[in-house]
Amino acid sequence: MASSSTQRPSSSSSSTFVSKWCYDVFLNFRGEDTRTNITDHLYSALIRNNINTFRDDEELPKGGEIAPELLQAIEESRIAVVVFSETYAYSKWCLEELVNIMSCKVERERKVIPIFYHVDPSEVRNQGGIYEKAFTPHEENADEEKREKIRIWKNAMTEACNLAGYHVKVDSHESKIIDDIIKEIHAIIPKVVYVNENIVGMNSHLERLISLLNIQSNDVRMIGVYGIGGIGKTTIITALYNKISNQFRSISFLKNIREECTKESGLLKLQQLLDDTLGVKGLLTLKNILEGPNVIKNRLSSKKVLVFLDDIDDLRQLENLARERCWFGHGSRIIITTRKKYLLTADRVNDMYEVDKLNNEEARQLFCSYAFENHLPGMDYRDLTHQVVRYANGLPLALKVLGSLLFGKEPKDWTSELNNLAEVPNMDITKVLKISYDGLDDMEKRIFLDIVCFFRGPRAEVVTAILDGSGFYAESGINALVDRCFITISNKVIEMHDLLTQMGKEFVYKECRNDPGERSRLWRYTDVCRGIGKIEGIFLDDGSMPKQMKFTSQTFKRMTRLSVLGVSYKRVKLSEDFSFPSRDLTFLDWDGYPLPSLPSNFHADSLVYLCLRNSNIKQLWKRNLSLEKLRRMILHGLKQLIEIPEFSTMPNLEYQTLSDFFTRDGSENKRPKIDKVIESLSKIFIIDFEKLVKIQ
Repeated sequence: MASSSTQRPSSSSSSTFVSKWCYDVFLNFRGEDTRTNITDHLYSALIRNNINTFRDDEELPKGGEIAPELLQAIEESRIAVVVFSETYAYSKWCLEELVNIMSCKVERERKVIPIFYHVDPSEVRNQGGIYEKAFTPHEENADEEKREKIRIWKNAMTEACNLAGYHVKVDSHESKIIDDIIKEIHAIIPKVVYVNENIVGMNSHLERLISLLNIQSNDVRMIGVYGIGGIGKTTIITALYNKISNQFRSISFLKNIREECTKESGLLKLQQLLDDTLGVKGLLTLKNILEGPNVIKNRLSSKKVLVFLDDIDDLRQLENLARERCWFGHGSRIIITTRKKYLLTADRVNDMYEVDKLNNEEARQLFCSYAFENHLPGMDYRDLTHQVVRYANGLPLALKVLGSLLFGKEPKDWTSELNNLAEVPNMDITKVLKISYDGLDDMEKRIFLDIVCFFRGPRAEVVTAILDGSGFYAESGINALVDRCFITISNKVIEMHDLLTQMGKEFVYKECRNDPGERSRLWRYTDVCRGIGKIEGIFLDDGSMPKQMKFTSQTFKRMTRLSVLGVSYKRVKLSEDFSFPSRDLTFLDWDGYPLPSLPSNFHADSLVYLCLRNSNIKQLWKRNLSLEKLRRMILHGLKQLIEIPEFSTMPNLEYQTLSDFFTRDGSENKRPKIDKVIESLSKIFIIDFEKLVKIQ
């Protein structure tokens, strides 16, 4: 059967010259065997990777000859892919095409790639077994002329089988073999960048980027693409490259700039940019990196170029490679990818495009394409698939890594891997995410880890106030984390990807695996009970607690650096002598605090945030405290409370909630007394007295 289809003719993958080929690939196959499996999958992968492919779906009529346009397509294709299948040799059409393909290989030095699909290559080469049987109908009643033609067919088949090719067995990983074929073809065809075929949601990305590029316009446009590591930025711009490269004659794709652009190799990237866009290697040689900007501006300002700068990590890289739009000629397009949004300033780029995580359906499709080779999960795997997709939370890198890891494994092995991932993050994923973390300064790292362990979910201004109280320049640090795509602020609430959270907790855990007291932050009950002096923060919720737990003063005695304490659990017992030794406590959030008051030695000098809910407190503290730094106080469900604290000691309080203070028996005997509350608060802007008893 004939090969490729209705793709545009004469579209070269290279932008620097007009191709002499009408097609990159000609597909020769028997439709009866492979139209709906290997050939269809291969054809889809070729088209997806912008490889111009000829495929003819029409069978040759009985006794008919190959049309001249098919012979022309063979001659004008750079590569022929021959798919030998079980009934291939029954087709006169396939055999005639094969003779012409092998003739072009000899006379025109064409590349031929054989694929043996569910057949033994030796049987095809020697026309034995099922191939011997297939030639029987051709040989029956054959005259001398027909016997000569059969000999030519067999010789062409033997020559093709002697070439390096691919054997697709019944139990082979077909998608992996197709990936290898695409890579081989890309190595033959210049100026096309390989993109793995398992791309989900790519069309919407490309449509948006092409719209922003507005290629029809004659101005110079720079577009910035940003997002966290592993989100798919490089994959997207690679697909974009393959989509639009045929509209430019001068192209440069500089990959891995962050990794490769050291002081020594920075010059090589500048040289590559010039070699690519000028079209002749070594036409102009740079002596040092300082020459680069002026040379680029002088030589490229009159050329229409397409430039991709992948993984920019430092402003100096942009300064050297693409400082201004005027460096490039009319109609030029420069696409920049980075993890650092702040590098894409308004005076440098025309537009920015943030790569969002995949939605649940897209994530499921991408994962299944790796875990099941595009098949839907069976009943035994559906819930497990849902767990993996939920864990990856839309990050393409995680979905690919985990899909490959779990491919071919039994459900019990999936369960084991998922249990392990709940405790220890996958290193291939962490390695990519950690690159961004390593680029933070010490203060930004500490703020990141505090948010990871304690502050996912609170409003941004609350977190800022708490961190300021701990001696950070919180607003600057939080803005840096936003710019580097570690966090987002949606509806004024701080949000973070689950895998970044797991990575951050793993970093804290590695501070000292065997001794929790040597770690800076704790979130497990068992670790708190063993904790000592280096701990700066503790956050415990229902998920980390036993049925009942007890804290003693001894537990906290050596936690002199504790600044954050959050407990969301009601079945906690405290000894009567319980105390907080730390004078640095800035954040206290305790749901179900069991004692009638905070400890007598409670130090509130640094306290910024106080939240007590559903507790037995009757009086917050038994002595006057200085609360000058307190900015938010939430008292909810304190049904034993008989005295409201003196608000005049809280001059900087900005938010106050007093709610649900009825006594347990509903009586009005022990109501909290609130005298001159409003008058004593000079800065308060929100106050909530919901369900408070009638003020006396």
